[in-house]
Amino acid sequence: MMAAGQMHNRDSFLNDLAKSFGRERRRQVKKPEWTYRPQWDVLKGASQDELAEALKKQCSLIHTDVYETAASELGGLVKDLVQQYGGQSVVMWDDPRMDEFGLSSLPDELTKEQVAVHIWDSGKREENLSFSSTADIGITFSDAALAESGTVVLYNGKEKGRAVSLLPAIYFAIIPKSVIVPRMTQVAKQLHLKIEAGELVPSCVNFISGPSNSADIEMNLIVGVHGPVKAAYILVDDK
Repeated sequence: MMAAGQMHNRDSFLNDLAKSFGRERRRQVKKPEWTYRPQWDVLKGASQDELAEALKKQCSLIHTDVYETAASELGGLVKDLVQQYGGQSVVMWDDPRMDEFGLSSLPDELTKEQVAVHIWDSGKREENLSFSSTADIGITFSDAALAESGTVVLYNGKEKGRAVSLLPAIYFAIIPKSVIVPRMTQVAKQLHLKIEAGELVPSCVNFISGPSNSADIEMNLIVGVHGPVKAAYILVDDK
């Protein structure tokens, strides 16, 4: 039986592959040095406030509501938005940032308002998925956000199930302004540096640009085909 994470016969396979191409096996690959890198010029030098404004502008094009708040008022705003969007059931990550941003009491406060709340539990896979599939609202923090496209970036993990952002009818992304970057280029660089440093990186990285959209049927845009039908971003001033 093959153990998880092990590779077998790799060398012989690669040697045979190189032989079939009539050359020696290449054991090192030199990364090319590009003289022109336009991807780094997008929103170059923009401040965090300017990046936030660019993200907000893009959200108007991707059917996504945007709200802004100070960190001290985040809990009250999230609670109000759950009521405003008619949420009767909420699922959220078991995320240490809940405490950091003063949201540790939010589940209890929502429960008092007759809202069913489920916190993702890595030991209860079926229960997590079952609740998420029928939940009105899923709430996560965003690990990064792309100003250029209005995209939130989620580093999914053990206590941060991807179903929270994919299965409920409505999705709330809490975005600290400090995590906004110009575009995907910067996130890819961050992940690359982590790998080079030998750090663990998430096995699943989700890039979410508002509610799900599809326009491949007669070019008619349809929202909510394969995911949340509504999305709201909550920008938090965390200076």
